Amino acid sequence: MAEELAADEGTARTTSFSENADDVALHFQIIRLQKQIYVWIGCNSSKLGHMFAAAPTRLSDSVSVSSVMGGGSDNVGSSIARRLVIRTGLHVILSCNIPKGSPMLEATAERKLVEKLRSLGYIKR
Repeated sequence: MAEELAADEGTARTTSFSENADDVALHFQIIRLQKQIYVWIGCNSSKLGHMFAAAPTRLSDSVSVSSVMGGGSDNVGSSIARRLVIRTGLHVILSCNIPKGSPMLEATAERKLVEKLRSLGYIKR
């Protein structure tokens, strides 16, 4: 079930939804700001998890990712944030509490998130 709070231009737009994947409850919240999105992915709880900031770089077609809270470049969420920047062209702040060592769950969460972002018009390609 999706909950969406539409907003006028210049204000935040919030979308929340949940999906079940292999007996695991995945919860998502997307907050769309003017030139960035904030994404939270929760797995069976409402914990914040590790947080990453990702942005396109000016001089090349690469993406810069930094850990804002906990975790490192090898943590779940870092690679999702990087790929979201590539897909959306927006700056991304991503918080994720998917357990490390769960690649299938991570892939499912990213797939569900991308489907929602596409349906919201945040992914143009």
